[in-house]
Parts: sequence; structure tokens; C-alpha cells
Amino acid sequence: MQQGARAADLPPLGTYDVVVIGSGAAGMTAALAAAKRGLSCVVVEKAATFGGSAARSGAGIWVPNNPVILAAGVPDTPAKAAAYLAAVVGADVPVDRQRAFLAHGPAMISFVLANSPLRFRWMEGYSDYYPELPGGLPNGRSIEPDQLDGNLLGAELARLNPPYLEVPAGMVVFSADYKWLALTAVSAKGIAVAAECLARGTKAAALGQKPLTMGQSLAAGLRLGLRAAGVPVWLGTPLTELYVEGGKVTGAVVTKGGTPGLVRARRGVVVGSGGFEHNAAMRAQYQQQPIGTEWTVGAKENTGDGIRAGQRLGADLALMDDAWWGPAIPIPGQPYFCLAERTLPGGLLVNAAGRRFVNEAAPYGDVVHTMYERNPTDPDIPAWLITDQNYRNRYLFKDVAPTFPFPDDWYTSGAAHKAWSLDVLAAAIGVPAAALRATVDRFNSLALKGDDTDFGRGDSAYDHYYTDPAVLPNSCLAPLWLPPYHAFRIVPGDLGTKGGLRTDARARVLRPDNSVIPGLYAAGNASAAVMGHSYAGAGSTIGPAMTFGYIAALDLAGAL
Repeated sequence: MQQGARAADLPPLGTYDVVVIGSGAAGMTAALAAAKRGLSCVVVEKAATFGGSAARSGAGIWVPNNPVILAAGVPDTPAKAAAYLAAVVGADVPVDRQRAFLAHGPAMISFVLANSPLRFRWMEGYSDYYPELPGGLPNGRSIEPDQLDGNLLGAELARLNPPYLEVPAGMVVFSADYKWLALTAVSAKGIAVAAECLARGTKAAALGQKPLTMGQSLAAGLRLGLRAAGVPVWLGTPLTELYVEGGKVTGAVVTKGGTPGLVRARRGVVVGSGGFEHNAAMRAQYQQQPIGTEWTVGAKENTGDGIRAGQRLGADLALMDDAWWGPAIPIPGQPYFCLAERTLPGGLLVNAAGRRFVNEAAPYGDVVHTMYERNPTDPDIPAWLITDQNYRNRYLFKDVAPTFPFPDDWYTSGAAHKAWSLDVLAAAIGVPAAALRATVDRFNSLALKGDDTDFGRGDSAYDHYYTDPAVLPNSCLAPLWLPPYHAFRIVPGDLGTKGGLRTDARARVLRPDNSVIPGLYAAGNASAAVMGHSYAGAGSTIGPAMTFGYIAALDLAGAL
């Protein structure tokens, strides 16, 4: 740690009330809230783009009792939300942090609505992930950003971190549309939603707009809020160290324009620099094997810089073994985070023994937790998603339309296999043929009855979100019967890591003895998640990230 005289002798880069590290959802919300409380603020961002992982995401936001869902008639209450979060999170997260999230989340959404061009839509029908628990809502609490015109950013639009998946050309697509777009070949509602997406795109083009949705809209809207509030955002400016004077964090050593410098903070520093998903050494140190950096879809700059800087000041860490997991297919270029594909009827997951091992439609984090728990004794990393041609004739897979061939490099890389019999498919993926045949036979018998007595697929309302309502009696289950058969390699992917600096209910960073490191705050994936080892609903990453960024700003402004 470079402290004292040498760091103080670095070129001065200015003095602000608050220095924010990172321009993702947590950092930009913190900076906007600090500025609107009258504090001078700067955002320093390692990447050449702004938005971080939030800009790449679907940008679901899970904040109970927010004004958007209440206006839409969602029957949420503070008591329901508290009961549900406690049931999901358990003892992993102190109750006061849970309470802080629930208490300040709705005000954060109201604040963002009032101080940026962002508007939000309820993701109607996107169930909480455990809707059967006390306080769970089968119709969901999640919201997502509404459409935003990228022209509002002017030249800054070119510096918006691109999305993880591009929206189909000429269309304006919201996260909530994807469930129906997957069903366009078999569903009148799917056709109607696709037509609506195209109509939105046509209208935007006629108006000369550059329509942004999902994470692109969220990051752009927050950036516009910062611009209106006069908050500078320094891109290409990585954090090197946190600066301490008199036992308090009072600035940051950063590299700006290729030269180290010191930016001072009168009140404190908010670390919103993301997780460590692209730091192979940290993943190897803290997480289970097999693990690596090639299966994540988090922003490539997320190498744990803020976490390590805090650690060097004596900060405590928590949840470092965990991530925002989800089954992924390691296709060339970047992994594909697999949502609808493993849930749609006519597919099942098998392990190295050719046997099912999990409810394929369970929340994605749970599927990967199961993979890691079982792998040492019953290997299932990689696992295999097995489907038939009937499934392929009906459903979109990633961005490959029904009946269309997959790219050749999916096959040459080993991410996908195709065979005209289950025995040949089994040989290709290295599982026992007799076991695979028996597993498919067993699965088919359960599917025809509509009752998965082995793993409970379809028992939860959540299981039915990414499914085909036309399939009865259970929209999650259909037999595999039409060759050729397909297999897709499944590995433990993630949206980012969820462990980091341990914080209190005011977003202040703590030491192992629970004492506060003065002047240091953290939010988002640089901090240990308020969700603990679980995941309450769509947007459980971004909702708390924005909320604790907002809380940090309020505390720095003396408003808590």
C-alpha cells in the first residue's frame, strides 16, 4: 500500500467530497445521489467504456415495494418483503442489512425516476425465484428500464459498454419479451410479441431514434443523470490504491492518461468497481474447482481491484466462494448464459454418469450450486443438456431460430453434438449409453404424466416462466422422441462474483472485528451481497447494488 509522503507527492488530480470507483449501476447511483445532496463528486472508471456489467445485462431490478410495482397493482407490502427476504437469505446476512435494503430500495427508485430520464416497467409474471416461501409473489416484483433514446447521449453513446447479447436488428426488445420470442414458432402470443418488438423498432427508426433497452438503457439513463448533475466520469482510469490520511480513507491513487495521480476525497470513497470474475488467481484462491475466467459474462475489467485495495487496508471479506451462478454453454467467443433453453419442455440435464441430477427449471444459481456440491462424488461438471429435434423445431435456442442449423464452431469446439441415436450421442459426450437411454426413458414417462416425481420440475410457479403454455399437463415437461438428438455442454457460468468487502447497513466497509474503516464504502459486486448465498428474484444483483450505492451517498451526506 502506497501511503504517506510518496502517494501525497503524486500529481494532484483534484479534490472532491466523494470519489466513486466504478461506473456500473452501484457507482453511478451513488454518484448521482451524492451530487443531488450537494456534494461534489467524480466517478473513476477503469474501462474505456462506462456501464460495467450492468450495461451488458438484462437489467432486471429486484426492489420490493417500489413505486413502479405498487402503481401497477402488485400486492406487495413491507411485511411480505421482509418475510420473503429473510426466508431466502437466512442467517447469511445480518438482519439490519436486509432491513436497510428493503427500507431504502423504494426511495432509491423514486430518486432515480426524479433525477434521470429513466423510466421502468414491471416485468409482469416473472415470478420471484421462490414464490412458495412466505411473502413470495408468483407474479413477481422485478422491474426493468423502459426504452431510452441513445441520441440523448450524443458522442458519449460510443463509450457505452456494449450489451452481452445484441438485440435483433430492427427490433426493440425488453427482457420480459424474451420468454415469448423463444416461442414464436409455436405460440400466437409469441408472434404478437415479436410483431410488437418490430413495431417499436420501426417507430423508433421513423423518429430517428437509437432505441436502448435493458442494461443499455439503465447505464445510459444513469449517465445522463450524472451529466445533468455535473458529475465528471473519467474513463480509462484504473484504481491502484486507496489513500489514507490520519486513519481515514481520503482519496484514491489512480492512473489517468497513463500517469499515476492522487484524487482526494473530503468525505470518503465509494468502491463500486465490480467483482473478481476475470481474476484467475482470486478465483482459484477463493472458489471451488473447476473454475476459471472463461465461463463468466461479467465485464472483462472486473478483476477485483477495489476488493484487493480494501483488503490491503484491513477490510474483511465475505461470500468469496460464491457468484451469481448460472448454467452456461461455452461456445466460442463468449459463454452463453442459459436461461430458457434448459427449462423449455423436451430437454433434460445429465451428468457424467448419464443420469439426471437436478430440477432443470430451478433458479439458475441453485442449479450451479448443485453442480458444485455433487461434482466431487458424482461428476457433473460439465453436464449435458439433452434435447431432440422436436424441441429444436419448436423453440429459439440462443439466437438460432427453430429448425436452423447451429454454427459449425459450436460443434468443432465441443460445445454441441448431434447424433441420430442416443447411443451415438452418448459416445460423443462420453457418458454410458445404457444409462442415457434409461434416463431418457424415465424422463419421458414422467413427462407424459406431467409429474416429475424425481426432481419436482414444475412444482414451483417459477419453473413455468420460461416454458411453453401449450404443452400439457405440465408446461415444463415433454418427452424426447424425434431424432436427431442434441447435446450441449453445460458449465458453471456466472453473471459476476458476489463476494467482496463486508459492509454494514450504511454500506460502510468493515474490518474482521466489525469496526468501520472510516471513509470507505462499498456497493455492488465489490461488496458481499445482501442476498447471501441465494437469489430472491430477477434483478437481485442490480437492485441491491443501486440501493447500497444510494445508501452510501446518503451516509456521506449525513442524511442517514
